[in-house]
Amino acid sequence: MTSKEIRQRFLDFFAEKSHQIVPSAPMVIKDDPTLMFTNAGMNQFKDIFLGNAPAKYPRVANSQKCLRVSGKHNDLEEVGHDTYHHTMFEMLGNWSFGDYFKREAIDWAWEFLVDVLKIDKNRLYATIFEGSPSEGIERDTEALECWKKHLPAERILLGSKKDNFWEMGDTGPCGPCTEVHIDLRDEAERKSIPGEQMVNKGHPLVIEIWNLVFIQFNRKANGTLEPLPSRHVDTGMGFERLAMVVQGKKSNYDTDVFTPIIDRISQMSGIPYGSNPKTDVAMRVIADHLRAISFSIADGQLPSNVKAGYVIRRILRRAVRYGYTFLNFREPFIDSLVPVLVEQMGEHFPELKAQQDLIINVINKEETTFLRTLETGIKLLEQHIDKAKQENKKEISGKDAFILYDTYGFPLDLTELILRENNLSVNREEFNAEMANQKERSRADAAVEADDWITVNESDKVEFVGYDTLKTDTRILRMRTVKAKGKEQYHVVLEKTPFYAESGGQVGDSGTLESDSETLKVLNTFKENNLIIHLVDKLPQTPNVPFFATVNYEKRIHTANNHSATHLLHNALRAVLGTHVEQKGSLVHPDYLRFDFSHFQKMTDEEIRQVEKRVNKIIRQNIQLEEHREVPIENAQQMGAMALFGEKYGEKVRVIKFGESVELCGGTHTKATGNIGYFKIISEGAIAAGVRRIEAITGEKAEDYVYTQIDTINEIKSILGNPSNVVKAASKLVDDIKKLKESLESLEAEKLKSVKAALKARVVEKNGVNMICEKVSIGNADALKDLSFQLKNEIPNLYLVLGTEANGKALLSVMINESLVEKHGLNASNIVREAAKEIKGGGGGQPFYATAGGKNPDGLDKAIAKAKEAIS
Repeated sequence: MTSKEIRQRFLDFFAEKSHQIVPSAPMVIKDDPTLMFTNAGMNQFKDIFLGNAPAKYPRVANSQKCLRVSGKHNDLEEVGHDTYHHTMFEMLGNWSFGDYFKREAIDWAWEFLVDVLKIDKNRLYATIFEGSPSEGIERDTEALECWKKHLPAERILLGSKKDNFWEMGDTGPCGPCTEVHIDLRDEAERKSIPGEQMVNKGHPLVIEIWNLVFIQFNRKANGTLEPLPSRHVDTGMGFERLAMVVQGKKSNYDTDVFTPIIDRISQMSGIPYGSNPKTDVAMRVIADHLRAISFSIADGQLPSNVKAGYVIRRILRRAVRYGYTFLNFREPFIDSLVPVLVEQMGEHFPELKAQQDLIINVINKEETTFLRTLETGIKLLEQHIDKAKQENKKEISGKDAFILYDTYGFPLDLTELILRENNLSVNREEFNAEMANQKERSRADAAVEADDWITVNESDKVEFVGYDTLKTDTRILRMRTVKAKGKEQYHVVLEKTPFYAESGGQVGDSGTLESDSETLKVLNTFKENNLIIHLVDKLPQTPNVPFFATVNYEKRIHTANNHSATHLLHNALRAVLGTHVEQKGSLVHPDYLRFDFSHFQKMTDEEIRQVEKRVNKIIRQNIQLEEHREVPIENAQQMGAMALFGEKYGEKVRVIKFGESVELCGGTHTKATGNIGYFKIISEGAIAAGVRRIEAITGEKAEDYVYTQIDTINEIKSILGNPSNVVKAASKLVDDIKKLKESLESLEAEKLKSVKAALKARVVEKNGVNMICEKVSIGNADALKDLSFQLKNEIPNLYLVLGTEANGKALLSVMINESLVEKHGLNASNIVREAAKEIKGGGGGQPFYATAGGKNPDGLDKAIAKAKEAIS
């Protein structure tokens, strides 16, 4: 059975059990501050578990793409070294929201594994929760009785809280779970040690394949448990592991999920897979990481230096490094693997096929950049190696190794590999200490402690009314205190709110909440687990009274204008550049807008002007907003609205239309394009391969920008004497400056000849060494360097120290003939560094030539004298 067939069998099986088959949510999470990536199949349903959203269907099943590379679930370091850990993986899952519970979940799991997939039932084991007397939770006898129908007692094992009690986080929904494990060892080994002794012991062939979670409790902030009003089932089965079991393999990487990619890597490198453990690990790492990188880019997350983008860049660089070190790839190669992945998975995940060109271009650029970084790192490491050898040390500092790792992205294992070739090592203790300090800093920055929500008023529904009004009467439903980065924050949830919560690139609203007795400032509004949360400056003293909510009018109006302008910009870009243009990200702020889009070359000035003119023409036409709410997604697409890859849409959507511009959007917009006033692009540039970014301003900000440009031109005209043609006058000024510069360079050259002749006439010869140690009058560092090299070429056995003052600063130059360096062990870099202390500066260079600068020209005489002493 192929992996594609296994996936389809799972979905068909649960469809027959009345489950709604839903698509995978994006792997990259856009509007949830608690998560960067989908790391479990349940992520897209957690609002239902928390009671913040109703379940559309009582039974659901799907195959969810997941990524685990940070936080509690971090498998990155194990990837490739064992047979079953991955960064990106698929999680097959079935859910019940207040419908069926343990009996059905267990019976269907057994039916699918044994009857449908024909897995040997004699190799299967189940674990159940043993209970926790300290928390008053009894053993899960219900699950035990269910399993007794399928398994003998010796193959139903008790599991601890660590293994068999699932929790969403420190607080929230949780409950016991039962896991299905399989023993894939050879018969002889199974007879030698029974499988029940190997479950959860880390054996690579005795592994968990399916986890059935029974969500029945809520964990409060004080640690106590309370029963949930509705009980849910949440199951997850690793697709790659299941393929290994069904296809009779000993490793996930030997299944057809990975073999086409590994075969291509082997072909490109010329190294057979299976010939060397180190190259095998490298190929597995690359095959795994290719999937994580490609799916992330397809979902709209480009590599960068912050947050989710940094995680993707780190995974990509890890893959490049393995190829560089173990497979001898010195040119970009991962981008060449993308078509193989698309062929393998593009049918079930069409976003891969649709975004293939973008994925290839982004990966290629990242690879090219990091290969240059590796070369830089190697050069820096070679300097540390030379220093260690000069000082007769056997290791380099762990701090230096950490700087290479942290600042230059140079991996520790590559550092150690190169050091071993030079009979050196890293001070691992120092490196680990630096790493621990960094992790502690990151942990402290990310630490958030949230108290339990305090229920003020009961309500089944939170209503957003901000599309229609900026003011409303309301009540506070919940409030809580949150500690983040050592500071307290205060959150409230309103029954009815006009405040737009930050999402879709649009910033959150601010404003006020007023009662008869107090006023709260709303500092920001955002979403968390489907709740609209208002960040306020303090908790209300009398929270159960009526409140009046008012949005900051100016901020909202400017933001809405800018959001509508992004739609007009998107439409204009597609008209001017072509329909390949797709939105790749946006930021809508009251002061400006930022729009990222797919395009493979820099926009010309004429193209930018065409886009601006199209947008401003639509603004002048004052086209009225057409807003369609609760439109079925199919109808919206028939209207011409584009669905963006990487976005999660419901069955009903909101459509925003301004003439030819038709988009799916949940943001706030102006009622007519004329309100935008004026549109002006202020920058356009690349942010990744095939992705450009435009920043633009509208209304008063755009007017102010134009006024500033006019003021600048007028000031230039005034400086030039108010000529009738300012461009012609400026061009003449540039020509005049060029001629003066040429004349000055000619005079400097003549002066240099004169100074050189004078210095040659004053050479002091001592014991075969020709010395010049003097202060000269030369205007810049380049001229000083030029003079030094001219004298070196014309005077044998030269020891030269020159000092000069330029622009109020002191400059030093030390030049030593190579024969003197070798014979007497002189080092110009060390000499100039010591001498520079007299001019309150520093410097360095090579043994035969070095320079320094300082802020104390009065110390030049002492500096020259100190450098002169070195030759004695």
